[in-house]
Amino acid sequence: MTIPDYQSIMLPLLRFAADGNEQSIRGAIEGLSEQFGLTDAEKNELLPSGQQPRFDNRVAWARSYMSKGALLKSTRRGYFRITQRGREVLSENPSEINVKFLEQFPEFVEFRAKHREREKITESAETETLQTPGELLETAYQKLREDLSTELLKIVTECSPSFFERLVIDVLVKMGYGGSRKEAGKAVGRSGDEGIDGIINEDRLGLDVIYVQAKRWQATIGRPEIQKFAGALQGHRAKKGIFITTSDFSHEAEEYVAKIDSKIVFIDGEQLAQLMIDHNVGVTPVTSYETKKIDSDYFYEEG
Repeated sequence: MTIPDYQSIMLPLLRFAADGNEQSIRGAIEGLSEQFGLTDAEKNELLPSGQQPRFDNRVAWARSYMSKGALLKSTRRGYFRITQRGREVLSENPSEINVKFLEQFPEFVEFRAKHREREKITESAETETLQTPGELLETAYQKLREDLSTELLKIVTECSPSFFERLVIDVLVKMGYGGSRKEAGKAVGRSGDEGIDGIINEDRLGLDVIYVQAKRWQATIGRPEIQKFAGALQGHRAKKGIFITTSDFSHEAEEYVAKIDSKIVFIDGEQLAQLMIDHNVGVTPVTSYETKKIDSDYFYEEG
């Protein structure tokens, strides 16, 4: 099944806490994942940021919203308990609990009123997609990143071959290869061998080297080009290579690399654009938003 949205999780979560005992959010996540019959892949599916599993995020938001409606209450960090109101709600045997249901409680109405301007922006999208506010933020961020990646790759494909080779070295240096930009630059084009565009240190101490091939192409890179590169590596008794292109690689090329002794890493156009964004090559940060959450440990008192 698909991962349930956070509003569909509310009633099962309240029932999970029905015995009145203190419950852990981790225990609730594990229990509800079994109840919903989620597969391992669904339980491990991450948000776009890769920072948290999507289902964990939705359970946390379901708990947060019901806490705003005083159906649940936090007892300490990562733990919660059902309230008297929560028991009364369960005794009425509701068919579902969602945002509209919670609006009957004054605490939740007050909470929503304090965020009304933000809700005007996100409410329609939240109702339509049933995403948590956190997911909406991440989805918007991911969309901006994808648009930037598309625009960036278009510009890169229009650069000269020599500029593209320098760009590739800049990315690898920012990733920690090659030591300084000056040291890495000396390696570009040094070998002069067919199939190799440059050599770069694997680490800052130069304990090993990596051979680089950079192709500013629009056509898919096929097996023949990879065989040529692999042959050049063998000619230098080298074991490691990076093949970077603005296009992509054929299935045959990927199969060939999986069978040979040399370790060759592929970086296609989409991956290259993402690496440029990650390491600020050819892009400039404009605005940074930092999201925060309550540190429950700070407010916890013994006894």
